[in-house]
Amino acid sequence: MTFELVRSSTRSAARLGRLTLARGPVETPAFMPVGTQATVKTLTPVELEAAGTQIVVCNTYHLYLRPGHERIRQLGGLARFMSWNRPVLTDSGGFQVYSLAALSRVTDDGVEFQSHVDGSRHRFTPESVVEIQRALGADIMMCLDECPGFPAGRQTAEQAVRRTSLWARRARAAQADGVLFGIVQGATYPDLRRQSAEELVELDLPGYAIGGLCLGEPAGLTVELTAQVAAALPAGRPRYLMGAGYPEDIIAAVRSGVDLFDCVLPTRNGRTGTAFTSAGRVMIRNAVHADDSSPLDPGCGCYTCRGFTRAYLRHLFIAAEALGPRLLTLHNVWFFQRLMQEIREGLWAGDFETRAEGFLARYRAGAQAAAETVGREA
Repeated sequence: MTFELVRSSTRSAARLGRLTLARGPVETPAFMPVGTQATVKTLTPVELEAAGTQIVVCNTYHLYLRPGHERIRQLGGLARFMSWNRPVLTDSGGFQVYSLAALSRVTDDGVEFQSHVDGSRHRFTPESVVEIQRALGADIMMCLDECPGFPAGRQTAEQAVRRTSLWARRARAAQADGVLFGIVQGATYPDLRRQSAEELVELDLPGYAIGGLCLGEPAGLTVELTAQVAAALPAGRPRYLMGAGYPEDIIAAVRSGVDLFDCVLPTRNGRTGTAFTSAGRVMIRNAVHADDSSPLDPGCGCYTCRGFTRAYLRHLFIAAEALGPRLLTLHNVWFFQRLMQEIREGLWAGDFETRAEGFLARYRAGAQAAAETVGREA
């Protein structure tokens, strides 16, 4: 892996970069759609590529359980298995430990957990998680980490930082090849975040992620902690904010010097009837769209916006037709990739801040207008 800083903003810590991996380059800042089980839900690899997707995230925990990392290794790794010939980042499974806490037990040695699929018992260690990701054929692997929820008490957060650093050292020692990123923890405690970043930077890893945020803490605190952690990480290594998915959150993190993002929001919201547009979010099931012959987003070039009206899309959701979730998901992925392209173009041209302010003003105004319309309808 190589990472090159191409250009920086003069008004913030935002930067334009180029991450080169075994399966190709990634222009940063970049958004990575989540393909939990080796698929970005409802979309084909061809559709992802057409939308401008450069890299996707797959889930170590889920693929380990089903169909199994050794089976995927035998079938040629994730790239061949899912027919995606571009870079793949695999997570560590640490977030699943947090989200499935009732089924798991965490010790300094690793994690013991019960499968949510069949109830069988399993064990992850820092070393085994590296091996699983190597078997999957990941271009970027993540160290096993302990992710405390929100809110987290001081003692819980301290323990998570200690274990995350311990596990990162063990993962680094087990890494014979490949690209391994560490994950900064520390909950909402600035001093613990600083400590975690310093301990991981000592390992001289190829890249660093900011974990344990976007879990329900106040938005202002997310922005503040992201900026503090990013400033503590090496300028010449890629920085990845895990789980950030709202456009305003992404723009704020880009301003703090973050390069990579991932989130399930574009696909999850698309499947449940919410579209992201340049004029705010659209809840397509609302009756206000029943006779609307306009596209979701007039400025969008995706297949959904070129070919279908809001009225038709609402009909698909009301009628429970499978095409509705597909079309909204496709649009949402296009929207996020177009947002990132606009950010990159702004950084190249030197007017990122102006473009960002313009986008946010339109986005917020549209959201307010939509809320007022729905309120009058109710």
